[in-house]
This record gives sequence, structure tokens and C-alpha cells, in this order.
Amino acid sequence: MTLRYLLDTSTLSAAIAPKPNRPALLRLTERGPQCAIAAIVWNELLYGCERLAKGARKSELEAYLHDVVLTSFPVLPYDRAAATWHGIERARQEREGRPSPYVDGQIAAIARVNDLTLVTVNVKDFGRFSDLTIEDWTRRGK
Repeated sequence: MTLRYLLDTSTLSAAIAPKPNRPALLRLTERGPQCAIAAIVWNELLYGCERLAKGARKSELEAYLHDVVLTSFPVLPYDRAAATWHGIERARQEREGRPSPYVDGQIAAIARVNDLTLVTVNVKDFGRFSDLTIEDWTRRGK
């Protein structure tokens, strides 16, 4: 199956939240084989998990990351093409006086150069990037 979506940290977190987001879970189930994650997202997920104290929640998240995320979604790199797009886009945003966080730019770049729709809860933040298709799977009816 062809990849169509790049999942942001916020979408994967919505699925494993103490009260999981049902629309996000449904879309992940339906479209999972068409999804990938960015290496930067893997870093954010792992970092967040590693910061937790030992306990049931940390164990649950470790299992989710290793048994679900890594086995379900390819991890796409921040490569030369992404770095090039990101550098150009970053300079454009700075000229407009509206720079985005560096990590968001890396994730957006990976989505853009791989021609993927970025799936995120942070639609407003990622909306500042040029030519980036964005969806929020946490809302009903999308």
C-alpha cells in the first residue's frame, strides 16, 4: 500500500492518552497501512516516555511505542531533500516575521518532500508552512 500520511506526535499521543481520542483511533485503524512517522516524531515519543518515572504508565507507553508504533509505521529520515526544503521555508518564515519551531519545520519538511499529508492536532502551527497538506484526525467527520 502507498504511503499517504505522516503522523505527528500529537496524533499518536491522542491515541494513547488516558482518554483516547476515538476519531483518531478510528482513522489510525482505517488508514494505518498508509501512514509513516518522522524520525523526529520517534525521538519526541521516546524522549517523553523516557522522562517518566518507572511505573504502569511508563510500561504501557513503552509497549505502545515498541509493539505498535515501530511495528506499524515506517520511520522516515530527515534527509538532504528535507533539509533543503526546510532551509528555504525557514528563511521565508523569518522574512515574514513568523518563524516556526525548528522541530516542526523538520517534521513538515519530511511530509512535504515525501508528498504526504501531515496528520496533526496542531493545524494552526503547521499551517504556516507553504504547500503542506494537513489533516486533524481528532475531530469528528474528517
